[in-house]
Amino acid sequence: MRIGIIGSMQHTEKMVEARDKLASLGHDVFITNLHTDFIGKNDDEKEKIKIHQKNNQDAIREFWKLMQGADAVLVLNLDKHGIPNYIGGNTLMEIGFAHVLNQKIFLLNPIPEISYYKSEIEAVKPVVINGDWSKIV
Repeated sequence: MRIGIIGSMQHTEKMVEARDKLASLGHDVFITNLHTDFIGKNDDEKEKIKIHQKNNQDAIREFWKLMQGADAVLVLNLDKHGIPNYIGGNTLMEIGFAHVLNQKIFLLNPIPEISYYKSEIEAVKPVVINGDWSKIV
């Protein structure tokens, strides 16, 4: 299965780990081509890089192009800003892209309790794997 990893770029290193884990299970996995700039940076540096890439490198369209022909996305919804299982605005858009592209949507952790987001995420009927990688089929 061809799977894209999405989530907060604050967790880039975890995205790389998830990519490698899924690849070891036989999947064809991708993350944004812009991820290398984030490796080894602190949260403040990552935030600046993220803003620069969105505004100057068309990061949203870059990932949209990668999503073409994929079978699924895995949302790496890890804790951020004190919010368990955080999903930010950009990741929500990518979930919407996956839905429109008829891709399966997997969440690593349960849907977060974020006002206005929860019902939209529920509507795309994601499969919550709760860390059980064998559920990605």
